[in-house]
Amino acid sequence: MTDILFTHSYFYKFDRKQWEAQQPYPPYGTIYAAALMRSLGFQVRLFDVGLKDSPSELALILVREKPRYLVIYDDGFNYLTKMCLTRMREAAFDMAKTGKAQGCHVIVNSSDSTDHFEQYLKEGADFVILGEGEQTLQALIAALEAGVRDFSDIAGLAYCPENSENVLRTAPRPVLHDLDELPDPAWDLVDIAAYKNIWERAHGTFSLNLATTRGCPYKCNWCAKPIYGNRYNSRSPERVAAEIEYLIDQFGVRHFWMADDIFGLKPGWVQRFRDVVQAKNLHFTYKIQSRVDLLLKEDTIDALAASGLRQVWVGAESGSQKILDAMDKGTTVEEIAEATRLLKKKGIEVCFFLQFGYLGETRADIDATLRMLKKLQPHDIGISVSYPLPGTKFYDKVKALLGDKQNWEVSDDLAMMYPATFSPAFYRRLHRLVHKQFRLQQGKTEWKNLLAGRSANLRRAVRTFYYAPAALLDRWRLGRLEQKTATKYGASTT
Repeated sequence: MTDILFTHSYFYKFDRKQWEAQQPYPPYGTIYAAALMRSLGFQVRLFDVGLKDSPSELALILVREKPRYLVIYDDGFNYLTKMCLTRMREAAFDMAKTGKAQGCHVIVNSSDSTDHFEQYLKEGADFVILGEGEQTLQALIAALEAGVRDFSDIAGLAYCPENSENVLRTAPRPVLHDLDELPDPAWDLVDIAAYKNIWERAHGTFSLNLATTRGCPYKCNWCAKPIYGNRYNSRSPERVAAEIEYLIDQFGVRHFWMADDIFGLKPGWVQRFRDVVQAKNLHFTYKIQSRVDLLLKEDTIDALAASGLRQVWVGAESGSQKILDAMDKGTTVEEIAEATRLLKKKGIEVCFFLQFGYLGETRADIDATLRMLKKLQPHDIGISVSYPLPGTKFYDKVKALLGDKQNWEVSDDLAMMYPATFSPAFYRRLHRLVHKQFRLQQGKTEWKNLLAGRSANLRRAVRTFYYAPAALLDRWRLGRLEQKTATKYGASTT
């Protein structure tokens, strides 16, 4: 009999864009919590819904395993769960109800449940863990095992006290500072072969995820941090390298996604990581998320390259300094250009996160971003529109303007949930146009390489025959939508 059944609420198949990408990752945060509870003597199992078809599959697992506790514990390291998608929220509600019907104590921890704990309690959860979850989960289950009925002294909880419909929220729990106190994630609970088969079939390679840090001290005013907050704590380079060594030995994986909000912020960390990796003679590549100003410090780029970095995603966001300042981004357009130049010089792929539709953005600001893309030519781009999430200054600025819809359904929803300078249709068309122009520019570069006798990506080159007319058509459509915006909203678009 299982004591605790862990699951989570991110179904890749419910998010068409992510499923089509065929780059699924196991629920790292979930197996972290499972490892802790197992180290305390509990029998734990994982029902990993990442590759499943429906939350209804949980019922058979509950009947078979007969757990006393169902813990719906989302991977707080994966940016997809931080988006608080309504499709996944509905799945969590379904599983909570199923768990209650089977007589389980239902415990939930996620970004979305931290923001909307009253809804989750209404839909079947007995307890919602607010913020970082491991220590609260440990304290809660210890209390339940002891027959305690008053949980008000357990920090980091939301629940309805016995014989009451009122929700009690306990004091916040301080974040964990020494991350090396935790056992390594319980990788043995994951069906690694299922993930590996998808990766290799689609891409001919395999990647796994891990995290070296928790939290982010920077204060971009649109960034939600309901789990780890503004504090920043790191695992030791030695522990991270040991986990990588284990994953290489056990599963033959040679590429990793470091899922940190910001990789290597602690002074000297990336240099020590490089030294440990080289001392262990580990050979692997990895990708990270970082900030351009951080990358420009000392010998950071050299150390990253020496330890295996092959791709970095930076929050470029905009080519307009006005918009970066409005976001409280703390970076400059010049830093974006310099970091891109230095990373490329080291053979590292540079990718940009971009964001359109921020308050006050004009057509001139959009054009500045397009010029930046054309000039810097990143390896890849990810485009979004400004998305107000609870707990952010940006949300506070626009909450009075929000309608009934306040969360995206899936990750490529891209709905504008407040009145921006342009119409929602304009931003959707802009998203398509920028992607096509970007791929067209890449294709032109490949044609130049071919004509010069250099190695080239023939597939990208051939696709220019599609992207050229398609981009032209989208540009015309965008112009029409811009005219309608000026007429309908009477807004300044320049």
